[in-house]
Amino acid sequence: MSRYVAPLALLPEGWRSDVVLETGPDGRFGAATGSAPPDSAGNERLPRLPGPVAPGVVNAHSHAFQRALAGGAEVREGGGDSFWSWRAQMYRFLDRLTPEQVEGVATQLYVELLEQGYTRVVEFHYLHHDPRGRPHPDPLEMARRIEGAAGTAGLGLTLLPVLYQTGDFGGVEPGPGQRRFLHDTEAFLELLGALAADPGPGTTLGWAAHSLRAVPPVALERVLGEAPPEGPVHVHAAEQPREVRDCLAWSGLRPVEWLLRHAAVDRRWSLVHCTHMTEAETDALAASGATAVVCPTTEANLGDGFFPLERWFAAEGSLAVGSDSHVSTSPVEELRWLEYGQRLVTGRRAVAASEARPSTGRRLLEAVWAGGGRAAGTGAGALAPGRPADWVVLEPDHPILAGRREDGLLDAWIFSGNETPVREVWVGGRRVVADGRHPHREEAARAFATVMRELLRG
Repeated sequence: MSRYVAPLALLPEGWRSDVVLETGPDGRFGAATGSAPPDSAGNERLPRLPGPVAPGVVNAHSHAFQRALAGGAEVREGGGDSFWSWRAQMYRFLDRLTPEQVEGVATQLYVELLEQGYTRVVEFHYLHHDPRGRPHPDPLEMARRIEGAAGTAGLGLTLLPVLYQTGDFGGVEPGPGQRRFLHDTEAFLELLGALAADPGPGTTLGWAAHSLRAVPPVALERVLGEAPPEGPVHVHAAEQPREVRDCLAWSGLRPVEWLLRHAAVDRRWSLVHCTHMTEAETDALAASGATAVVCPTTEANLGDGFFPLERWFAAEGSLAVGSDSHVSTSPVEELRWLEYGQRLVTGRRAVAASEARPSTGRRLLEAVWAGGGRAAGTGAGALAPGRPADWVVLEPDHPILAGRREDGLLDAWIFSGNETPVREVWVGGRRVVADGRHPHREEAARAFATVMRELLRG
């Protein structure tokens, strides 16, 4: 066991001073997590963390390869731009990515995520094959590249291989731009089985259905019945109005409505985006125990819409946050824009807060700490016995935080300035960011720059 003293830490029961954090060889908190005076026997010899401690944030939705596309799809195309034209640009971009380049991009991304305070990523992994749609000699090649990037960076990884079969509702044939994603059901189950038999170090395995557009009901039903019963299940749902209209035309039901009726959605599930739900869908999804994973900066970038946060919280729904296409790599920006979007819609401030929970920053962070741990299938998100020993240390003298205490630290972290006050990041009881810098920052940046020059050369 390793033990550290935090001068201030947010435990499940609230803020406490001089907290002893005990971590085991399994990367989880031990039973000694608790509060003790700094001069108790032996504590003066324990390493003292350099600032207030809070749980790390789970990034619950990521397409790592899209970090290389961020900023490169901002030119308006003829006839206007939309989610659908962005998707066409993304498909063209995929024609050039090699496995080595994907690992380089993912490593850069994961270093950035750690420096911003994320401690685990849920990788929605659908880039399986080569540019012509052929399986690699090792069918696990692309998954291993993601695992390698996470291992190099020291970021916790929940890997979700994605089932993708059709181009639209009703079994429409996929287009050429989707050929790198495709598996028949048998091959996908074999992929899951191979990954379950030989998981990467520290990797939690789940799986995802890309969307109802891309996964016919018969395939979804079979994989639900035959995939390993452990681990999370994710799906994109109700991201765009056209998706909702097309789903209604296909089935007579809206996407979330269809999933709730046909897929036995429960606490194991996470539905990503959910920006176009009715009030009845919102209440029913919250009651199911599923987690809604919102990605506000990507949803803004693509023009998706606003998640119904106020009603979701009123229904006591589980919430997580992700950076999706990585136009931002900061949990601060995701949470800030989640709240700001609600303010723009309602004309009110502090929408996420309540009389019982008056701190907006803490309310948002507590929601995504809990929901992120559920979406990742790890139980992360609390400084508590048996939970993953993932935490961030904030710099108390940073201009953003100077003079703040307790909940004021969290409000200032989320709603003050654009520099990160994250000083240290610990994953599985191991420090992976010190003094705000990742040890592989320069190396990862050089490799990423090389990849970008290669991709943009033509």
